[in-house]
Amino acid sequence: MNIILPDGSSFTLENGSTGFDLAKTLGKKLQKSALIAKINETLADLSTPLHENDRVELLTFETAEGKSAFWHSSSHIMAEAVQDLFPSAKIAIGPSIDAGFYYDFEVEKPFAPEDIEKIEKRCYDIIAQKKHFARKECSKEETVELFRKRSEPYKIELLQEMQGQPSLYYQGGAWFDLCRGPHVPDTGYIKAIKLTSNAGAYWRGDEKNTMLQRIYGISFPSKSQLDEYLAMIEEAKKRDHRKLGKELDLFSFHKEGAGFPFWHPKGMILYNAILDYSRREHLARGYHEVKTPIILNEELWHRSGHWDKYRENMYFTEIDKTMHAIKPMNCPGGLLIYKNTAHSYRDLPLKYFEFGLVHRHEKAGVLHGLARARQFTQDDAHILCTPDQVEQEIAAVIDFVFHINHTFGFKDFRIELSTRPQNYIGELAIWNFSEQTLEKVLKQKNITYKLNAGDGAFYGPKIDFHIFDSLKRNWQCGTIQLDFSMPERFELEYTDALSEKKRPVMIHRTLLGSMERFIGILIEHFGGCLPLWLSPVQARVIPVSEKVLEYAETVYHRLVAAGIRAELDVRNDKIGYKIREAELNKIPYMAIVGEKEKAAESVSLRQHKHGDKGSSGLQQFIDLLKKEIADKAIL
Repeated sequence: MNIILPDGSSFTLENGSTGFDLAKTLGKKLQKSALIAKINETLADLSTPLHENDRVELLTFETAEGKSAFWHSSSHIMAEAVQDLFPSAKIAIGPSIDAGFYYDFEVEKPFAPEDIEKIEKRCYDIIAQKKHFARKECSKEETVELFRKRSEPYKIELLQEMQGQPSLYYQGGAWFDLCRGPHVPDTGYIKAIKLTSNAGAYWRGDEKNTMLQRIYGISFPSKSQLDEYLAMIEEAKKRDHRKLGKELDLFSFHKEGAGFPFWHPKGMILYNAILDYSRREHLARGYHEVKTPIILNEELWHRSGHWDKYRENMYFTEIDKTMHAIKPMNCPGGLLIYKNTAHSYRDLPLKYFEFGLVHRHEKAGVLHGLARARQFTQDDAHILCTPDQVEQEIAAVIDFVFHINHTFGFKDFRIELSTRPQNYIGELAIWNFSEQTLEKVLKQKNITYKLNAGDGAFYGPKIDFHIFDSLKRNWQCGTIQLDFSMPERFELEYTDALSEKKRPVMIHRTLLGSMERFIGILIEHFGGCLPLWLSPVQARVIPVSEKVLEYAETVYHRLVAAGIRAELDVRNDKIGYKIREAELNKIPYMAIVGEKEKAAESVSLRQHKHGDKGSSGLQQFIDLLKKEIADKAIL
């Protein structure tokens, strides 16, 4: 039979061959590394039979789908290990996640650290047995009965809600789980596994439900990959923005406002440095800054569609006996500003940008410093344009996203095109046109992207930009959303060249996303050692004795007059202690002054992490700092 490969070429296999047979035929390397197959765009086990003219792609751990199947298979191994050691444990769900997997269990008492060690050891026993993953389809009635015999109430609950025919996956012929798959061929494919943590988790995330025990884990096709990952995790702990934010006195969190960051003076310097840079870049590109209220009448959110799609994440308050909502998004306010004035086609594109404060109700269990907060500021913009301006405006925003992220030192991106979700608003024809438009621009700009089907905003498809930090972790920050629905809902208009009323198109976009989250990413990316132009304190002047205090003050005032954010350390401590503290505080430059420097009107220069840089004239030092700041250098 004829099989079509991803590059369009054909390959001949015997009738009845599987994805595994194809991998064997294509070479030993692929035979060892292939995990699952994509057959006619559907993910499947390698054991799935192929048919005439099937389009087949073999997926390895290097692909997102392969990695997900690998980690999902690992979660099944862990679940079997738990039930081997704790026979009364009830299994709930065990998905793959962005970095690894987890599984939820109902157990008589929480797992202790020594329990986790035993479970991990049992995982390796199951791996060594190379148990085959085998798919079996059953009727819903049969499947319910199987789980009833095993006393698995959570699986039965899931089955009762499930549409269509369920499938089971057996490993080794005995232990099984409810799962749609696919899975790796056998447990031996998982060469290295580590159970990283455990915590409580409510069934289905609802505090009214049973508290389960969740075990997180990670696995890899080789021990060296696991070692590399664990080293990265240790480094990530050192770079944790919550830890560094406290050490560098940037921000704090308090029980009086869980999920609401408190910005300290040094944190505000960093915050405003980013804000000021972003504002200049927007104004230079013809954007107009606006500011909209954070509390608006409930009716507005019905009109925008947020009430139906987002109200579980919104906060409400009553004003003059009328319900109002604290805004979770900025777009409806921008629409009201546009609607306030009559517009001609000559006014378009009209680009409003806003550093808009929004509030979203996140569950306490998912709050994570600046990365997941209940209050944050978005660098939002809303572009109103004619239909024939859409492509050029999207292209310009893409260039803007790349430019601003490059400035902050992020050079590597993963781009995703997210299409119509299940619960969408607007007409299907417009959605299809919108998706085609975004795809066309990406292709015109030769941008490689991943299709993320069904993950668009409820009002339009989107392009998401994931940046990679210094630890190779990716973070979704910038987004571009194309929206024909809200201009229709808000009855926005402009007058065309023939004086006829037309409906504009709306482009929603952020470059950095949440300011708070982006700052958290920056702190971790640089390990707290921020570039000079962003550093709250750019230089610290350190006199070696009281004899040169007057000259040290002169150096300090010269720096401040030149626009340098400087500090003067006049404490009665040893010079070595002051230098060490400046290093711990991650001050980019130290200007140490003594009798020799006073006589020469110079400074003894030290740079964070690089140590002694020798003597420098005072003006030369100032010029060095000013140039590095102006260049926004990333050293």
